[in-house]
Amino acid sequence: MIQPVAAKKTVGRFAPSPTGPLHFGSLVAAVGSYLLARQAGGRWLVRIEDLDAPRVVPGAADAILTLLEQLGFRWDGEVVYQSRRFARYRQVLDRLRARHLLFDCSCSRKEIAASAPHAGEEGPVYPGTCRNGRGGSRSQRAVRLRVPGRTVCFSDAVYGPQEQHLLTAVGDFVLRRADGLFAYQLAVVVDDIDSGVTQVVRGADLLSSTPRQVYLYSCLGATPPHYYHLPLALAADGDKISKRHGPAAGIDKRNGSAEIWRALAFLGQQPPRELLGCAAAELLNWGITCFQPERIPTEHRVVTPAARF
Repeated sequence: MIQPVAAKKTVGRFAPSPTGPLHFGSLVAAVGSYLLARQAGGRWLVRIEDLDAPRVVPGAADAILTLLEQLGFRWDGEVVYQSRRFARYRQVLDRLRARHLLFDCSCSRKEIAASAPHAGEEGPVYPGTCRNGRGGSRSQRAVRLRVPGRTVCFSDAVYGPQEQHLLTAVGDFVLRRADGLFAYQLAVVVDDIDSGVTQVVRGADLLSSTPRQVYLYSCLGATPPHYYHLPLALAADGDKISKRHGPAAGIDKRNGSAEIWRALAFLGQQPPRELLGCAAAELLNWGITCFQPERIPTEHRVVTPAARF
């Protein structure tokens, strides 16, 4: 099992996607990552994950950053924008290709689905069609990372020991899409390595993708961070709360303090009720002192705008 190096100073981060306003689920990740980093006396970084330009909402990144400041979050260093790092991602792809770890894939989604040996963690498992040369019909090509036939293991601070056999769970996975966009798996690992991130706190919906990232760390000769995957806040329809659930899921300066209190409660921290009317910054200061990671629950829960705890 690959173990993170504990001696390094803690560097955490929050990495929202600017596809709309900050919502409760994202606030939970912001609160958890901020408090765990600050409690350890570490740094807390902010990164805007704007890789997928067609999904980016104009002005959303600035609105998220402004709201974070209004709610008392203070980050270290400059904000990183993934859209400004494409040259760096290309450099890493070239490095991996020089070691024969990548191959071009001309398979369409339909072809992959038709030839997949079975369904995997996130859809059909890639069957390796183009590993030894072009096997698909598409002129555009994705870039895939070859994965080994072994199990990748890591320990999550909330969900405990995790393992995944990459070849049978997902297959060779994409680092650059056929449309030219860099994949999340590549960008998040390269960004965290370059920023010196040692602690990743994010939603449990990303737990199953973590083994791919741990393997990519090994390909790049880097040590993976400590991972904390937080339970998901669900909407009434049972899906993870997201921007598509509309204004009712949103956070603003007026309700921000109460929502931080509710985020703390959602994370099992039992903040005193007398703090419910306090300023957001005061709540965060309470959390830095009193946050107990062992209290974080593992079950996902439905929350509503009226009662998110």
